[in-house]
Amino acid sequence: MSEPAIRTIPAETGDAQALITALAQAARVAQRQLAALPSAARAAALHRAAEALRAATPAVLEANRRDLAAGRAAGLSAAMLDRLALDEGRIAGIADAVIAVAGLPDPVGQVIDTSEPPNGLKFQRIRVPIGTIGIIYESRPNVTADAAALCVRSGNAALLRGGSEAVHSNRAIHAALVEGLVAGGVPAEAVQLVPSQDRACVGAMLTANGLIDMIVPRGGKSLVARVQADARVPVLAHLDGINHTYIHAAADPAMAEAIAVNAKLRRTGICGSMETLLIDSLYPQAAALVAALIEAGCEVRGDGRAQALDPRVIPASANDWDTEYLDAILSVACVDGLDDALAHIARHSSAHTDVIVTADTDAAERFLAEVDSAIVMHNASSQFADGGEFGLGAEIGIATGRLHARGPVALEGLTTYKWQVRGSGQIRP
Repeated sequence: MSEPAIRTIPAETGDAQALITALAQAARVAQRQLAALPSAARAAALHRAAEALRAATPAVLEANRRDLAAGRAAGLSAAMLDRLALDEGRIAGIADAVIAVAGLPDPVGQVIDTSEPPNGLKFQRIRVPIGTIGIIYESRPNVTADAAALCVRSGNAALLRGGSEAVHSNRAIHAALVEGLVAGGVPAEAVQLVPSQDRACVGAMLTANGLIDMIVPRGGKSLVARVQADARVPVLAHLDGINHTYIHAAADPAMAEAIAVNAKLRRTGICGSMETLLIDSLYPQAAALVAALIEAGCEVRGDGRAQALDPRVIPASANDWDTEYLDAILSVACVDGLDDALAHIARHSSAHTDVIVTADTDAAERFLAEVDSAIVMHNASSQFADGGEFGLGAEIGIATGRLHARGPVALEGLTTYKWQVRGSGQIRP
């Protein structure tokens, strides 16, 4: 694969602030050009990018092998290595996600509402791109493609800063995407990967107020905490996925077991993985449920009543209820009814995804109404907490806050709005 013909900015300027300023200034120029492209042109360019990524599969796999080797040498956990690993199927899935984003309805220019007061002025509120989006992420190289596709489709420039553990994979994916985007008429600077792993670049991005319009952190608790503490740029935060599944007294045992095992063990290293299982004290198959999880390869840590269900349950510490394991480890607590479950979730949930399994419709509806999380589910695995599963094509993250966007953030979450006012000579009395 040939290198895309793009203007390069030296990776080592000796000044992280100067580097980020140069990248962000270039991004702002490119974003105006990108936003002016017709929707069909942006979609077509994403198709070209997906084709280029497929063609670059051997190069991406070779880059990923380098990252995996370095990760093993550095002692990364099995869950972290799983998040990092690519194969032909995963690369094809990444390209498919780019195509899916290209086929989504374009939110830019969408009329949110209109009004016309008696003075004859015509007011419209329309969706517009946010501008330049800085994405700071760890481990998962698919974020490079997902973020690029979502930003291009919604008319935003992307400034990407991936983690050092995926540096070679990110660079290979980015090079392929830019080659396709440039062939499709998108300015190369509309999607830039910070060419330095200097941690000072993160700080420079967080303080680039006026150059970067929004920061999206995707990574561990320490990364998100640093971003929230240091940012002078608005942040769309994605906190821990401390996700609960509550097995209600009226849960179907076969369904409860299938959902619990899938929610914890399908992929333990993703943010939608269940971290705490709450079992109603009146649920009749509690011991069988815990045994099924242990026999499937999960380490179970529990409170006193959970330990009484199976001698293999390890005592839980106070910290376990607030831990995102991202591993085959699960906290289990027994609760006395729906009120007790709701209270436990209110104390310990990170407001990401919480689930109830029950055949009692009234209990389910109360749970859906009262749990204040970005995603609340009934009779489904928390592993569905994914933008693709929500029909969004891909996601730039799952926002757990309460402002602007919440849950899986895709195209609409990457827009803001402006007012257009059309008059016929009115003056204000």
